[in-house]
Amino acid sequence: MKKTDTTLPKNIDEYLAPLPEDVQQVLEKLRKTILQVAPNAEEVISYGMPAFKYHGMLVYFASFKKHCSFFPGSAILDIMEEELKPYKVSKGTLQFTVEKPLPVALVKKIVKLRMK
Repeated sequence: MKKTDTTLPKNIDEYLAPLPEDVQQVLEKLRKTILQVAPNAEEVISYGMPAFKYHGMLVYFASFKKHCSFFPGSAILDIMEEELKPYKVSKGTLQFTVEKPLPVALVKKIVKLRMK
């Protein structure tokens, strides 16, 4: 019988709750921006991270000790390579900090491209 890990969050609100207030605010803004572009996207937890499904997996985000990450996939990051030069990009991941969050316009553009 497989043991279930009850420490994993069941939804995005549970994921955000234990995080520091400033991190919560930045990730909540990211969440709302994603939903503005994809209002029919389903919020889920996948691989222990907040994610959005829209005809398959759309995007993920997560908080780490020294940064946050937005996961739109490597194909989108390759397409937007020039525009993303000011950010740390790694294997389908766009890293940012609370002090320098991702601009709303950039997040909207990425989500729109993913929806295509």
